[in-house]
Formats: sequence, structure tokens, C-alpha cells
Amino acid sequence: MEKIELNLNEIESLTKNALINHGASNWIATSVAKAVRVAEAKGNLICGLYYLESYCTQLVSGRVDGTVEPIVSLPKSASIHVDAKYGFAQAAFERALPLALKTVSDTGTCSLAISHSHTCTSLGYFTEQIAQAGFIGIGFTNASAVVSPPGGNKAILGTNPIAMSIPSRNGDIAFQFDQSTSAIALGKITMASAAGENIPIGWAVDSQGNDTTNPNEALKGSLKSSGDYKGWGFGLMTEVLAAAFTGSVNSLDVKGLKLPQGKPHDLGQCYIILDPSTHGSFFFDRIEKIITAVSEQEGTRLPGSNFVMPKTVKIEKKIFDQLSKLSKGPTS
Repeated sequence: MEKIELNLNEIESLTKNALINHGASNWIATSVAKAVRVAEAKGNLICGLYYLESYCTQLVSGRVDGTVEPIVSLPKSASIHVDAKYGFAQAAFERALPLALKTVSDTGTCSLAISHSHTCTSLGYFTEQIAQAGFIGIGFTNASAVVSPPGGNKAILGTNPIAMSIPSRNGDIAFQFDQSTSAIALGKITMASAAGENIPIGWAVDSQGNDTTNPNEALKGSLKSSGDYKGWGFGLMTEVLAAAFTGSVNSLDVKGLKLPQGKPHDLGQCYIILDPSTHGSFFFDRIEKIITAVSEQEGTRLPGSNFVMPKTVKIEKKIFDQLSKLSKGPTS
């Protein structure tokens, strides 16, 4: 598989051009391109350029609005709401974050609810920004139904990820995680199918509810929850916060996220933002005790800690060729 080394600035620039040339406004294209850049830098390929073609085709078809201005409001003193108006989640979050940070500085705790948005792809991209501002960020979002309940065979929930980012004393990220409540992301199974590879037992069931190692049978069936009933419970919690709390759609009502045409995603994201100094000055002492205890054990690490942003990454040549083509706009 041929790969080429590419500067992250070029990835961001070409991504921005692709989005603009398929109908997005400049500031929205910039917002989404930054998220793609970070995903590629962190090796989170499913949330990076992997999604760009669908962004572009859905801009053209109108499944996502690339020009709409999100509406930010404060329905209660510590509750920020953003109506993304069927536009990109990255843009909605960008518009709401300043008010959310000001609010949590005043109140100690606040919620940020985004409704009626396109998929946010990498949830941790957003909680990380909260932590970089010095606050604890916890995020929830849902997606199209691909996960069946334990013992079942019909999908009810999405992969429904949860993310949490913790600030450090020096203004950096102490640690963070971004993980689906399903046993695996659906993209891992589609990638295995494309490569002709088997998947491990425990990832998915076939259409009859039986465990399978065949990715094609898994795609006809449904994913399993991580940790069986435990993961199912976290998936339900995420569904409540992302759909019911924000007034966005249930996973059951979302069609495939990458389909070029159809109804807008209409998804929601819920963020809980906490000021670590609210109850005293002991927060960072407790965090550093955890960091020290983990670092004393050889071969261990805290998730998302000590990450250094690279300047270049290696991507598959076919992905680069697609990126270059998309950056020129729709083909006639």
C-alpha cells in the first residue's frame, strides 16, 4: 500500500478548498478543516480525510448546509443551547464555545447542548478545546443505529461515544479519552470488509444475533456494546443526553452518515463543562497523584497524555489523490 508524507498545513488547506468548492462558506470550511487536520495528526483516520468525500457530496446534495449561521442562546443561567440548523457541528461548537467558557467561569458548571447538527466525527476534538481553556470537558453524541441490545439482533443505538478531557496545571491536557460505547467503531468493520480480513469475536453479531468473525455478515447484522450490559448502559445514557436532552433525533431515525443524499443528520451533542477550582484548590494535586502512580508502572500511560502535534503525516496515495481531486470542486 503506497503512502506519501504530507504536511498537515497542506492537508488543512486542501480540505478547506474542497469544502469551499463544494458549497461551504469560508469560516465554516476553516472550522471543519481544522478538525480534519487534528484527526489526521492523531492517527484517528476514521474521523479525518475518510469523511471528506461524504462532506463534499452532502454539501452538494443539501444533506448538510455549509453556509448557515448557528443560533446560540442561553435558555437558563448555566445552559447554553446552539441550533446548528442542519449545518456542521464544528461550526456550531465554535460559535458557542466563548459563551460556554464565560458561563462556566461565572457558575462553576454549565451544559452546552448542540441540536440539529451534522455528525461531529471526533467528539474528543471538542472536549480537548474545553480542557485547553482550563476546564473539565465531558461530551456525548449519538449516531445512526448500529448497536443491538445484549441478546438482541436489531440495532437500536449508535456507537454513541463518550469523551472526557482533563486540564493540567500548566495549561495543557493531563489526559483524555474518546471512545465509543460499542465494542468497536463501525468504520473498523467496513475497513476489514474492504481488506478481506476477519474481525474478532465480540465485535458484532449477524442478522440472527449470533457472534460472527465475518465483517460482511456483521454489516448485515449489528455491533455489540463494549462490555456487554455495561457498555449498553453507557450507550443509553449517551442517547438520553445527545438526543432527548438536546431535542435532536434518536439513533433509530438517522440514516447512514455517509450516504450522499437523504434527510440531514439532525444529531445532537451534549457537553458538561466543570471548573476544576469550584470546590477548592486541590484538583491538580489529585490529578498529579494519578499521573505519578501510572508513570511508575513500566509500559503504562494515561490516554491522550504527552501528545506532540507532528508537522507531517503519512497517508495512503489513493486518499491523497482523492483529496487533490475534491479540492478542485465537483466534477461535471
